Amino acid sequence: MNVRRSAAALAAIGVLAAAAPATAAEAAPSPKATVPAGLFGKGDPTYDGVWRQSLALLAQATAGEKPADEAVKWLTGQQCADGGFASFRADTGMACGGKGAQADTNSTAAAVQALAVLGGHDDVTGKAVKWLKAQQNKDGGWGYSPGGPSDTNSTSVVVGALAAAGQKPAELRGKGKTPDEALASLAVPCAQKGGGALAFQPDKKGKLEANADATAAGVLGALGKGFVAEPGKARGKAPACASDGKAAPARLADNASAYLIGAVGKSGHLMSAMPGAENQPDFGNTADTVVALAADGWTEQAKAPYAWLEKNAATWAQQSGPAAYAQLILSAHAVGADPRDFGGTDLVRALDKLGPAPAKQAATPEKKATEKSGNSVWWIIGVGLVAGIGVGFLFSGRKKNRP
Repeated sequence: MNVRRSAAALAAIGVLAAAAPATAAEAAPSPKATVPAGLFGKGDPTYDGVWRQSLALLAQATAGEKPADEAVKWLTGQQCADGGFASFRADTGMACGGKGAQADTNSTAAAVQALAVLGGHDDVTGKAVKWLKAQQNKDGGWGYSPGGPSDTNSTSVVVGALAAAGQKPAELRGKGKTPDEALASLAVPCAQKGGGALAFQPDKKGKLEANADATAAGVLGALGKGFVAEPGKARGKAPACASDGKAAPARLADNASAYLIGAVGKSGHLMSAMPGAENQPDFGNTADTVVALAADGWTEQAKAPYAWLEKNAATWAQQSGPAAYAQLILSAHAVGADPRDFGGTDLVRALDKLGPAPAKQAATPEKKATEKSGNSVWWIIGVGLVAGIGVGFLFSGRKKNRP
């Protein structure tokens, strides 16, 4: 669920190698790209403008803030005439398609999730939902680009968008199969290496290879949930990959969760490597794993990777930009933690500094405590006044009753 997923999008258009994991690193400032007013972050928005803006607005709303009108207007202004969203439209006066910006499912779905949560944008989300439905493949899933082969990440983010917009994605059979069937076809069988995980896509030979990024996304997709996941009802014994009986969406989610729990079991985090680079901790996918496990009810199992993030992810977010801060805020929300006290870092404040100031800021714990204390003082004063008035009436009544 993060900008790291956009790397899959970049891979699809040849910007990154297909084997590259989706990264959450914000693109470096580019002399060819001007960062427009209203947009979060200072990096080149060419490949992630709508994505990072959507996550930033969503994270602010989740933290109890009202995003700036300027920031919301920037996002809605990125919509193409047909309802889709491209990763970034430098010139919104130029039509999408052809030589213009190309709409994609990931940017569109991210925008829908953000605007649906904010509310008041039914015209924008309605057109976007209609566009998304039209892009569904015969296998029930979605690819990054219209007409492209289905992948777990794109299918899951679209499912989350449809659910956020009040749709019933599990019942959607635009051209044949449902999204659940598409996700089930991308699940690695339990008996194979990486059993329970989901693949991003089958390889050229049709083989499915476990992909942690896709697996975390697939859990939410199977559950019909979006980026903002409320903690599910806490469950006891950790799941194990099971293949008997019908492959229902709930089982698909549990099998995927079992894989993720095993993947973070030793170190508390996932690993990744860019092409030509050494393996290194994968902060973005670890944050997504926290959200996925919590959403599936494995809250106890989500605590270890969240604790690891608290100790290690602040610097990564500072270097990576708005989407990274948003990911961490959403992971804190998923486990019921305070994003304003993330290992000593106020994630919300850090995110707010990277874009237009929110129209309404949520009260910090200190402010709430002060307000509560102040209210208590006034309540005491009020009680005293009432008591005083009552005593006055009492003495007045006594005087009147004297002979």
